[in-house]
Amino acid sequence: MDIAKGYSIAFKGLENGVHDFDFEVGGALFEAFGSMELKGGSCRAHVSLTKTGSQLIADVSICGEVVVACDRCLEDCLVPIDFEGRLLVKFSNQEHEYDGEVLWLSPGEDEVDLAQYIYESVVLSLPYQRVHPEGGCDPEMLGRFRIVSDEEFAAIEDRAGAEPDNTAWGKLAELKERMEAGPQDDEK
Repeated sequence: MDIAKGYSIAFKGLENGVHDFDFEVGGALFEAFGSMELKGGSCRAHVSLTKTGSQLIADVSICGEVVVACDRCLEDCLVPIDFEGRLLVKFSNQEHEYDGEVLWLSPGEDEVDLAQYIYESVVLSLPYQRVHPEGGCDPEMLGRFRIVSDEEFAAIEDRAGAEPDNTAWGKLAELKERMEAGPQDDEK
């Protein structure tokens, strides 16, 4: 993945100590990972890399905004990103799996690729519910939703909790009940 080169740090020539790096994070990185939920955005990743004789410690902070679909109206919505994390980079001749907290490199490596860590950090920073601020949703889309009253919801819950009568008489009784209730908005 060519985009990863833009998120790599060549550490071999660095002296032991702390070194700072900044990266611009946006749509190209999200596309490189095939993200379906991140449609774009602009974030800044700051990496404070501490090099010691045996390992690297990357303290990463990411802030900015990304574009996702609003959970309420499905239109594009800007969501703020604010992430702070630490990635340990250790060296070994043995194969180890990357677990999101420790990245293993062979002793011959001379640069660390942070693209996956940065991408995963942005994704994990997304809030559970992604919606526009109050009043920001598409009113046309919101108008298509039918809001169920508390009474209607209780009736639906009662019907769902009741044991269905799958006999012919039970099905006829249900059909009669629905016909007496008249057409519903979703049946029009």
